[in-house]
Amino acid sequence: MGWLVMPGRSSAANKAEILALRHEVAVLRRQVGRPRMSWADRAVLFTLARHLPPALRRHRLVTPGTLLAWHRRLVRWKWRQPPARHGRPPLSEEIVALIQRLTTENSTWGYVRIQGELRRLGHRVAAATIRRIRRRSGLPPAPQRASRKTWYTFLRRQAHTFLACDFMHVDTVLLKRLYAFFVMEIKTRRAHVLGVTAHPSGEWVAQLARNLPMDQGDRAGGFRFLIRDRDSKFTAAFDAVFAGNNTEVIPTPPQSPRSNAFAERWIRTVRAECTDRLLITGERHLRAVLAEYTEHYNAGRAHRSLELWAPDDEPNVIPLPTAAIRRRRVLGGLLNEYDGAPGQSPRSP
Repeated sequence: MGWLVMPGRSSAANKAEILALRHEVAVLRRQVGRPRMSWADRAVLFTLARHLPPALRRHRLVTPGTLLAWHRRLVRWKWRQPPARHGRPPLSEEIVALIQRLTTENSTWGYVRIQGELRRLGHRVAAATIRRIRRRSGLPPAPQRASRKTWYTFLRRQAHTFLACDFMHVDTVLLKRLYAFFVMEIKTRRAHVLGVTAHPSGEWVAQLARNLPMDQGDRAGGFRFLIRDRDSKFTAAFDAVFAGNNTEVIPTPPQSPRSNAFAERWIRTVRAECTDRLLITGERHLRAVLAEYTEHYNAGRAHRSLELWAPDDEPNVIPLPTAAIRRRRVLGGLLNEYDGAPGQSPRSP
């Protein structure tokens, strides 16, 4: 639009504007050493320079310094070579992830200890490299990590020594209240329903406590603590049974159900998946229902706290996919379990 206006102006105005622009260029040249022009700027200047007088056009396209710079750039492009790598090759992402995993899972392991574990796994990594990776990942040294213990980590380490017990009640069709006594292993989430009755007493609960080692088998001697509430049915005889097995009984504070959260959560799960969806007729019926559901809970139900494994599953065994899936009905079809049909060959990956 500016170029269209220029033909209508007088020659004196154009000459005055040219003088003003020349003076502005001279001022800018004193302040800017070498301006950087884009390809669009160069195209505009090239187009306008064709209409300049020969004496001025001769020095507008390119300067000797620019021509020499272009030649040096061509020489560099001709003899350009990929940069040579110096030193050891970088570690793979798998080794870096393994170092981070060993660091986070073992709070007392230092650089040399992790280096030795990696060597036993078939990876030779220098201790300085391990230290550099841990610093880059924001992982502090072993003394600082060992001092930063959290309650979550502490409880997970002690979970294999804890038991939790409680009562759950169920109302029958005729509005008769029944009580079921159960014990849970906190580490494995394995549940044991020990008895069902309409009139629980201290002697009945103590006798069930004596029967617990038979249900646990070889695991009975590995528990050091039992969490229970302050129900009057837990008498001194009940505590003496566990004291004889070197298990200390820990009563929860009054009116604190969260202190026995694992047992309370199991009661909620049983109600939501089983008893609230059935009509219980009596003690025998409830005993059979809880026995079947407990078997499903321990062997056929995925648990979020166990990385979607069941308590009786073997985490080190990876099942292969099968061509056919078999369904097993639990509690008359109230729940379902799925596994591979026997005799079927695994599918190709």
